[in-house]
This record gives sequence, C-alpha cells and structure tokens, in this order.
Amino acid sequence: MLGILLYCRPGFENDCANEIQDKAAALEIFGFIKTVRNSGYVFYQCYNPEEVEGLASQIDYSQLIFARQMIVVKAFVDNLPLEDRISPILAVTRDMPMSGDLYVETPEGDETKPLLTFCRKFTVPLRQSLKKHNNLTNKENRKKRCLHLCFLDNQSAYIGYSLPNNRSELYMGIARLRFPSEAPSRSTLKLDEAIQVFLTPEDQQTRLHSGMRAVDLGACPGGWTYQLVRRGLFVSCVDNGAMAESLMETGQVTHFMEDGFKFEPERKNIDWLVCDMIEKPKRVAKLMAKWLIEGWCKEAIFNLKLPMKKRYQEASQDLQILMDMLDEAGLTYQLQAKHLYHDREEITVHVSLQGNVWGKQLGK
Repeated sequence: MLGILLYCRPGFENDCANEIQDKAAALEIFGFIKTVRNSGYVFYQCYNPEEVEGLASQIDYSQLIFARQMIVVKAFVDNLPLEDRISPILAVTRDMPMSGDLYVETPEGDETKPLLTFCRKFTVPLRQSLKKHNNLTNKENRKKRCLHLCFLDNQSAYIGYSLPNNRSELYMGIARLRFPSEAPSRSTLKLDEAIQVFLTPEDQQTRLHSGMRAVDLGACPGGWTYQLVRRGLFVSCVDNGAMAESLMETGQVTHFMEDGFKFEPERKNIDWLVCDMIEKPKRVAKLMAKWLIEGWCKEAIFNLKLPMKKRYQEASQDLQILMDMLDEAGLTYQLQAKHLYHDREEITVHVSLQGNVWGKQLGK
C-alpha cells in the first residue's frame, strides 16, 4: 500500500493535509503530503507501506473534519492506454481482497468535472470485468471493502479501497440534495445535510421527530427552521429580523425578536438547539457550551464560521474550548464536526448530551 487518499472541498487542501498529518503523527505513523492547490484531494504517503492499512483502521473517519472520504491506496497508475484501460487496472486489483461495491469517481473541481461523464460510462465495463475476475461481489455488499478508482484525468488514477464502517457511503463523499422551493433560503440545505450526516435514519425517528421542541438562534429568514418544521417540531425562532410568513402560518413557530446571545428559554424542555449565526466562532462555541451546561437543550447542531487562512487550527481551538467547558461541567457527550458539502467557510458541529453508556467520542 502507498498511503491514504482524502477528498475535500477545493481550496481546503491545506486544512485537510494538516489534519491528517496531526492524526498520523499522534499514531506515530509518518509520511508526507502530495496534493495540488484547488484539486479537491490530499494524498498522505506513508514512509512505511506496511503501516498504511493500520493508519486507516486507527483513524476514525467520522472524526475527520475536512475529509469527505478516506481511501487506502494500493497504486497510482498513469499513461493508461486509451484503447484498453481495464487490463492495467485488473493487474493492480488481482491481488486485492474481493470488494462489495465499486466507485469510479474523481475529486470535485472545475478541471475534473468533465471526467464525471467518463467515470459513469467506464463503471459498467469495469464492474463486469471485476466480477469476472472475482474481485467484486455479484451483488452489492456494504459490509465489505469498497473498491475506489479516483481518476485525475482520463489516463491516470489512484486505485484503492475504503473500509466498512469507516468511510462515507456517498459517491465522491458528497450529499446531493435538492433545494425545496418552499424553503426561505438555500442555507436550509446545510441543516438538511447535517441531519443526514450526524443522525442515522433510526436516530432521526427517535431523536428528531414530530412534537419535539427546538430553538433556532439567528433564525431569519428561516432556512434552518424550515427543516425542523417539516419534521414536525415546534420551533422558537430568535432573531431581530423577519421570519418567512409561510413558516409563521404553520402554527409551529414562535418568533422572539431578541439577540441570540442574550435569549434564555423559560423552561428546560428544549430538545434541539440549532444556530447559524454569523459571529466569531469562539463566541458561538462558548454560547453552545452554555446552553448544554445549563441544561437548556439536549442536542445542538451549529456552524462555526472560519477565517480564510489556518482554518484547521481555528476549528481545533474552537472545538477544544467547547470540549473543555463541557468536561469541566462534568458532562458526558458525543461530538462530531464536519466540513459539509453545503458548507463554505464554516464547519458544522453536532453535540449530543448522553448517558454514561455513550461515553465521549472526542476525536482528540
């Protein structure tokens, strides 16, 4: 094996690279970075090839902030003959364990976007050849490794696999969501994606369902509130601006024209707190900690706006402030932070207060 391939948002390669280097160094598995600016990917090549799979197994993908996918790379192939790309690929996959699915993809980016059509067309004959050579199961099996071909152009590609239960199940690691025409703003997609990333379908049925109560800080015009209302929650919206009339007409929304940093709920019966305020991230992190420590909510999803440079460092500091406050209060919690597809210069964080059975999953 050569190393670890990570997909990320174009322009965030340095942040993704800094994160994987920190994780690998903590595990004392050393290597170096290969990437291209605005390429949408980072490759971490290990000095010792025998340590690659161990590195991928020990890193919890769900705790990586800036990575959209994590792939163990066996080989990089280039100068693939246009008349027969499949044979050189089969020569690499011949000795690999059988995979349960195949993704032929490319990192997100303007330069690689034209490759997507080729990737879709190439998948069919490659899938058939892999099955013929017993490298791919006849039926999709998500409990097995997933084979990935990541094309950088139509003649070069990384070949590797992702590990079950330690990867994104999405093609290219991207959630493709349709903007609902009745939503007040496109920011609604950020919360929709966050819910799908942080909560399983079963979690959503038991922990985010009709009749629950939520607070949306900095709610106007109501993009995030819309996602809660459509799931049947009653929402207290806090913002000095105006809410969309369509949301007010549902009877599920109460509007408090107040400062989100000063608002306090009258009763401790709030299930969910959501927040997408444009504020300094450290200030937002402290506010979210306060709500959780005071027992004003049980779970929270919020965004931390990041600077243009050293975003990984800023995110790490902000999350550490949040965790230190929760730890000092003696709370047991589950925390996850992701740079989602619909995020831009921000990350989305989910914190859930849990009983001792959950423990702490901090990703420190």
